[in-house]
Amino acid sequence: MTCNQCLGIEREFDRATAQRELRRYRRDGAGRSTRVLIEALLAAGVEGCTLLDIGGGVGAIQYALLERGATSATGVDASSAYLEAAHEEAARRGLAARVRGLHGDFVRLAPTIAEADIVTLDRVICCYHDMRSLVEESARRARTLYGIVYPREAWWLRPAFAIGNLYLRLRQSPFRVFLHSQREIDAGVARHGLRKIEERDVGVWRVAVFAGR
Repeated sequence: MTCNQCLGIEREFDRATAQRELRRYRRDGAGRSTRVLIEALLAAGVEGCTLLDIGGGVGAIQYALLERGATSATGVDASSAYLEAAHEEAARRGLAARVRGLHGDFVRLAPTIAEADIVTLDRVICCYHDMRSLVEESARRARTLYGIVYPREAWWLRPAFAIGNLYLRLRQSPFRVFLHSQREIDAGVARHGLRKIEERDVGVWRVAVFAGR
């Protein structure tokens, strides 16, 4: 995994962070924007579907969909600690046989990853430098539904992102956060025959679900 951003993800989202998030998830459930995405996917129908969850963290989307009829889930993450936490939780829920974890940069791994009925990227697009490749490669693999959560394109978020990146630079971390264009994200998804069926703002986050094929 040679991508500097992915090396930064591995460093920033370490075992302590993953275990802290897993404890929070077990106590409080998925965060608000994740819950909104899950509810939209369930409303569209997940029975009998396969899931590709990119940057899925501790696996909240995977468990929610599997427990409501999805057949299997593949989680791809640049953080090995998150994959370990997701495996731990899947085993605790009796879902381990239906979940597969892949470690690495999704864009580099994409040629080896099959299509899925549902593809999700929950607060992932803002953590990747090459948005166009990430969106194109992930949307290309969505047969039925494509769900994303990413930061709203608000002017007041730009200074916050700049300050955050300055802090990361001072810590000598290769990880950065990005405020990508909504228009470009939508265009990248649309190029693969997917149409937007739901969009909702949840705090600083935008939740969008696309359907197609």
